[in-house]
Amino acid sequence: MSRATAEGQPRLTSKRNGLLLVGILVILAVWFAWSGVRQWRQASVGQALEQSRDQGVQGVQVAITGQSAQLRKLVESERVSTALAEGDADATALAVREGWPGTEDVQVLTADLGQAYADPKAFGYARLGLLEAAIAGDTVVARVVRDAGGQRLGLAVPVQLGTQGPAVIYVRQPLLRLTGIFDQIRVPSAGYLALRQGSHSIIEQGDPALSGGAEGLARPIGKSGLRLAAAVPDVEPGPLGLGAIPSLIVAALLLAIAGMLQFGKGRVKLPRRRAAVSEGDHGPTLRESLVQDPLLEPAPAAGSGPPPPLPTGPGHEVPEGIFRAYDIRGVIGRELTPQVAVLIGQAIGSVLQVQGLRDIVVGRDGRLSGPELTASLIEGLRRAGCDVTDIGLAPTPVVYFASFHLRAGSCVAVTGSHNPPDYNGFKIVVGGETLSGDAITELYQRIRDGQLHVAAEPGSLQQRDVNADYIQRIADDVQLDRPIKVVADAGNGVAGELAQPLLEAIGAEVIPLYCDVDGTFPNHHPDPSDPHNLEDLIQTVKRFDADIGLAFDGDGDRLGVVTREGRIIYADRLLMLFAADVLQRNPGALVIYDVKCSGKLSDYVLRNGGSPMMWKTGHSLIKAKMRETDAELAGEMSGHFFFKERWFGFDDGLYAASRLLEILAQRDETPSEVLDELPESVSTPELKVPVESGTPHALVSMFVSAAQVEESPFAGARLSTIDGLRADFPDGWGLLRASNTTSVLVLRFEGNDAAALERIKALFREQLQPLLPGVDLQF
Repeated sequence: MSRATAEGQPRLTSKRNGLLLVGILVILAVWFAWSGVRQWRQASVGQALEQSRDQGVQGVQVAITGQSAQLRKLVESERVSTALAEGDADATALAVREGWPGTEDVQVLTADLGQAYADPKAFGYARLGLLEAAIAGDTVVARVVRDAGGQRLGLAVPVQLGTQGPAVIYVRQPLLRLTGIFDQIRVPSAGYLALRQGSHSIIEQGDPALSGGAEGLARPIGKSGLRLAAAVPDVEPGPLGLGAIPSLIVAALLLAIAGMLQFGKGRVKLPRRRAAVSEGDHGPTLRESLVQDPLLEPAPAAGSGPPPPLPTGPGHEVPEGIFRAYDIRGVIGRELTPQVAVLIGQAIGSVLQVQGLRDIVVGRDGRLSGPELTASLIEGLRRAGCDVTDIGLAPTPVVYFASFHLRAGSCVAVTGSHNPPDYNGFKIVVGGETLSGDAITELYQRIRDGQLHVAAEPGSLQQRDVNADYIQRIADDVQLDRPIKVVADAGNGVAGELAQPLLEAIGAEVIPLYCDVDGTFPNHHPDPSDPHNLEDLIQTVKRFDADIGLAFDGDGDRLGVVTREGRIIYADRLLMLFAADVLQRNPGALVIYDVKCSGKLSDYVLRNGGSPMMWKTGHSLIKAKMRETDAELAGEMSGHFFFKERWFGFDDGLYAASRLLEILAQRDETPSEVLDELPESVSTPELKVPVESGTPHALVSMFVSAAQVEESPFAGARLSTIDGLRADFPDGWGLLRASNTTSVLVLRFEGNDAAALERIKALFREQLQPLLPGVDLQF
């Protein structure tokens, strides 16, 4: 080899290496720049969509205000006022229609709404609800209703119709008068915008694939019950998790370095292990080579040494307080976020993997945060390698049913139960066992400690609708011997999806009340254990002359009952009826009830040949005790009923309603007469005393300690401390326990008569007041 060739070889190699490095830097710069531009465009879409949403909110509000003002103006006009004063409904309707061009229909109905209630199904429950809201609020009300075979804008205003008395005017307008603003709104093709009322989308624009997560950017439209929901695709982070601007900065720096290497006079030189060979030099001799600096130590090979620790940063921080005694529950956005839901899903999946399980069912209630939270939960489950079946919108008992029906054995119901609309949570079953207590705490500990399983391949996902299977399974077993007229109040909870079709399938005549699913719960809170929430049901039962009224909570696992006369039948008395029925076929069977139930329940079970057992409050605790004791039936004062006989043993308000109607239809007496035969005493509903967070259990512990001393006023009572303190006297009982879900003390009292009840209440009040100085106990 010539000297020229020998000298040129290292220079050529160095040049090639430099060009290679420049190429790599340019490629990296393009990657970072593309990521920055993409993120910037996605952020721009979000900003444009929010502007469109706000424009829509303002436009719809203006439309509602304008339509309402126009109706008020017409009612006050001379022609309409004269027709009303004369009591002429037809003339009034004609005057309104002719005074308001484009109006489709006008009706004037007396305030008793007899015409509407004569055939409410044909008249339309949405229209009926609109008229009732206008009469109750004594003001103009505007809503989207289904009328004339489609969606319309309905308005109603209360009036006086001459000597006929109070009446209401109903006006049907084209929906375009409400939605016309959307013709002027530009929605980015990558975004999504929807005008919604309850769970129904009235009008949609943009990418419908984003509809599930649209509630995160939703804005209410005044007090109309309408809202504008919006969604944009998630902004994907750039390389190394960098945002748009940092990505662009890195791209610029990389290009600058590449430019210096390629074109700069003082460009950076590649490191060499020895000095460059000067012209005319033959290179170092052997001796010179031996005394050169030693080579650098080689870097350790990738993967050698201990693995890096699992991250414990903010991504693995979740609020400990959301992990409750029976489930996981928290405030959306503050305690429960999509990121937290992913971690919870991964923790649940990790528990399944430890137990050698893989299949799991997921369903959700009707809360607005449900779709986004469910998607995040499923993502976490799949990360852990679980195969997920998503059954979509479904009551919690239907989720439980699906775990049996689909042979998964495990499930998660995404639900806030009866909590306010801004709450949500998870009820979890693993391998047929409802998680509670330490098992719930273990999920938190796994997340906190980073002990989350990551599968080599994510689990599968499939959608499945089991609502029809659920109805068919019950209807195949339960059929009424005679029709019973029922009002079903779902409180706008998810039970409204199935209450009417299920009860009609077993032979009942059903009048639905608040059965349209609306996660804002606009009519009343979906908690049938609170008598205040049953007022509308009581009035509707009387108005329709129904045989009975049934109420369900937000996720459909609890049941409340009222009679035709408006009497509330509490859950402990219903459990007596269920027990007598079950014990006819299963003599000697065990019946479990919680500490809040009537003292007469135990005697009733015994008289009917059963074995009563009192246990702790909590749906998961009751189910665990049923599994342990092989009980056929259980119930709680809150309205949870658990049938193992002919069913699966989980709490199910819809199934309990079916069994109740089956029993009532078998009797010759009216439902009210059957229910009135059940033993009754003077009692209070569940009473709640708010206390400081973290103190309920400590307060109860001090109360129990004081009650167990020999000189205690409770010395003559039979004390039970399985869940707080229950003191049974010969003529009644009292209970104090700590809620496991909220910071309240729970009390309930019962007496053979009013005097006994007041004496027991006074005893508890005198012992509790010193522990809560300055607090009005209100009982």
